[in-house]
Amino acid sequence: MGMSVTISAATEQDAEQIFRLQYLCFQTEAALYGNYRIDPLVQTLDSVREEVARDCVFVARLGEEVVGSVRGSVTEDGAAAIGKLCVHPRLQGHGIGARLLRAAESALADQHGATRFRLHTGHRSEGNLRLYRKVGYETVGTSQGADGIPMIVLEKPAGTYAATA
Repeated sequence: MGMSVTISAATEQDAEQIFRLQYLCFQTEAALYGNYRIDPLVQTLDSVREEVARDCVFVARLGEEVVGSVRGSVTEDGAAAIGKLCVHPRLQGHGIGARLLRAAESALADQHGATRFRLHTGHRSEGNLRLYRKVGYETVGTSQGADGIPMIVLEKPAGTYAATA
């Protein structure tokens, strides 16, 4: 009998699994840009722990294993910055990313008063761009990542939550 993937708020005990999953998942992004110094690959475990304690962090679980994660926090302008969405490579393409986005968006709007959602992705990250556009995000500009990667900035208003697959 198979297990279902569940989505829940991350706990302090999840930080190490999130850290390891993030490192695994962002290898393909690093390869795409030829840059293995992107933020998700150089972030420390202590920094992940701080984000789990401070920010709105959700995980996808398959049994006890964390197989997906997303983080968000409300910025000074009322927008919720959503980032580091990742799903284990063996489970990608099954709607888990959209479910994680929906959980984060709901919590950020309902519990933290976000008026809109904002995220950044690399300009060559077509799979990411497809997902974000599919769930209602629109390009609003570009920026340069701290790691030098050209980024596309996408937003959508709060109340237009990600559809689940």
